[in-house]
Amino acid sequence: MPSSDPLLHVADLVARNAAERPGHDAVRDLSGPAPLTLTWSAFDAAVTAEAARLRAAGVRPGDRVAVGLPDGAAYCVALFGALRADAAVVPFGAGSVTRELEVVFGQAGPAAVVAAGDDRVAAGCAEGAGAVLLGPPDLAAPVPDAPPAAGAPADPERTALVVFTSGTTGRPRGVQLSHRALLANRDQAGALRPAPVNGVDRVLLALPLFHVYGLAAGLLQVCWTGATVVLPGRFSPERLVEAVVSERVSVVAGVPSMFRMLLDVPADRLREAMAGVRLCTSGGAPLPVSWLAGFRDATGLDLHEGYGLTEGGPVVTSNDLGRPAKPGSVGRPLPGVELRLVDGEGRPLERRGAPGPEPRGEDPLDDLDYDDDTDPADDTGLIALRGPNLFSGYWPDGSGGPGEDGWFVTADVGYLDADGDLHLVDRSSDLVIVNGFNVYPREVEQVIAELDAVAEVAVVGVPDDRTGAAVKAVVVPAPGADLTGEAVAAHCDARLARFKRPAVVAFVDELPRTPTGKIARRTLARM
Repeated sequence: MPSSDPLLHVADLVARNAAERPGHDAVRDLSGPAPLTLTWSAFDAAVTAEAARLRAAGVRPGDRVAVGLPDGAAYCVALFGALRADAAVVPFGAGSVTRELEVVFGQAGPAAVVAAGDDRVAAGCAEGAGAVLLGPPDLAAPVPDAPPAAGAPADPERTALVVFTSGTTGRPRGVQLSHRALLANRDQAGALRPAPVNGVDRVLLALPLFHVYGLAAGLLQVCWTGATVVLPGRFSPERLVEAVVSERVSVVAGVPSMFRMLLDVPADRLREAMAGVRLCTSGGAPLPVSWLAGFRDATGLDLHEGYGLTEGGPVVTSNDLGRPAKPGSVGRPLPGVELRLVDGEGRPLERRGAPGPEPRGEDPLDDLDYDDDTDPADDTGLIALRGPNLFSGYWPDGSGGPGEDGWFVTADVGYLDADGDLHLVDRSSDLVIVNGFNVYPREVEQVIAELDAVAEVAVVGVPDDRTGAAVKAVVVPAPGADLTGEAVAAHCDARLARFKRPAVVAFVDELPRTPTGKIARRTLARM
């Protein structure tokens, strides 16, 4: 259990655990040819050595360090090493495409980039951004005789993470998460009973660590309690099942599509393997009711779903972990998180006409009107949040953050049932969630529109039994153009991350529209 002493700096999680349980396993990395173990003492020493390496490379407090290693022990050390050097970490996916990294690095201006030695895209973008390129940290590097000076006293409001997530326009925006926000969210999640993670748990994270769900809700929550994180490496259902058994895993955290793929394992084998697991949590994307029922039937375990967003640190609500999961619900706010529903002008639904939090930017409800017959229920509204876990605005100037009264109006739409549990209805920005990753149609549309043979294009999400949702592109070819789905796919392959690429490309003479001229996205999905 965490110490009663308040923490002001995320990197102090590792130092505290090293002092209180030095020989306890911190990280079990199964991604290599042989398992690798870091105790909390060894983890802390590697983090200090990495902080010294970054300082020697010219990284100063407040600088950004972009980290894009494959999931594993080296990623964990690079993350906490940068934090211990008082830098802000900018996570990105290993194997990212040039187009995306150029935008992220161009905005973040990292002083250093930590990436695999064979990641040519990261190397090229680091050079273009004027950043120092560093390889993975040496997990056995000796601790320097003179560790990096601490500098000024820890400031909980200093930015710890800048997580880039696409906005409603499709252009990535950096969400600034302070040490205060990240630690507050760990405290809020830890206050749930039963706790999602406790000090004796071995937590399997089949989640990418560059995603805020895997990084903060996963890795940082393990560090909050001093438990053990198990990183399985390349995912396959059989590999994950074997890891659950061999590593004596007690908690499994994943996205809905991962749990769906586990159902491909023979039922007897899956039930036997999961016998020692006490808790499975699902997040990052909506959990289809049929997947919840199928997993429960196969294993006897519930999938406890929650709701979060990067701006929330990220966890906002959770199903009651001590009761059967409620199908279709993402539960109630965590202790210390306030949640209410508001209309398009930011007024609380229960007090229409009274002043409320002002939404920032364009009216997010506009895009909900896909067709003229789309009328939200009277009790459906935008989700507004308040709490110490909220972000500090968008990079670099902090714009778009919580208002003066502390409320932040999200672009997510939901309703509260009779029990007070939250149900998500839609994403007002037409978001498509593929395997837990956000895909904004406009970003994909902009890439496809680069082709001279494309007159017009619209992108929508369609159901997918494996990934929850898939990207579908509906293209109107230019007059006389000879355009194929293969050509569109090849163009996207070089410019978009795998999860953003269209799984389906359809060609039409014209896009369907409502009488007001908007693209009729529900019709689009059926074409």
